[in-house]
Amino acid sequence: MASDNTKRICLWAGPRNISTALMYSFAQRADTSVCDEPLYAHYLKSTPANEYHPGATDILASMEKDGEKVIDMMMGLHEKPVVFFKNMTHHLLGLDRSFMKNTVNVILTRNPLEMLPSFAEVIENPTMDDVGYALHINLVESFQEVGIKPIVFDSKDILMNPEKALTRMCNEASISFDKNMLSWPAGARNEDGIWAKYWYKNVHKSKGFMEYKPKTAPYPNRLKPLLDLCMPHYEKLLQLA
Repeated sequence: MASDNTKRICLWAGPRNISTALMYSFAQRADTSVCDEPLYAHYLKSTPANEYHPGATDILASMEKDGEKVIDMMMGLHEKPVVFFKNMTHHLLGLDRSFMKNTVNVILTRNPLEMLPSFAEVIENPTMDDVGYALHINLVESFQEVGIKPIVFDSKDILMNPEKALTRMCNEASISFDKNMLSWPAGARNEDGIWAKYWYKNVHKSKGFMEYKPKTAPYPNRLKPLLDLCMPHYEKLLQLA
């Protein structure tokens, strides 16, 4: 088992932000284990999201629902020297964040013009609490209060130049970049959450980071009020990225 010098990388993403592709990327490293959204059940038990998230019953039945116990697991011993936790920022509900002083914290965002229509394909009527933009700003502010400097990425920048972005991410985490991170076998991974069948169809078809292509479909009118709420938060995050 690893000692306390384990490098713990916590990704704090919004949904549909290529976070799963990033998890697959880190899983290609021989020195790294990955963990898929360990706080999901904690989040579902604490919010009305359990009424409309696909697979919520199975998630609640199969995962640890006590968020503090999940954090204990994250901060406990791991078999490999690097461990990558893919988290959603909105899963942090009500939890003591002091553990983040001992993790490498990566914030991943995406333009809501592109993210919201993708998310709404699965969650038909998303709210601000579902998509994480305001909570990302809240997280940044809480980091600033305690002197934590997060690494902020726009998912578009990763897709435009994966090697450059991943090299920067690894440098910030004080680990060496590994070219194996640029590709992976198509299909599911053992680490996939039980919710993969609802959300991971595209990443299961991929063999690496997909080429960035701007959305061309007309923007859904029903999502425009939410877009207006999200955009100022996204623009703040871009200043940090």
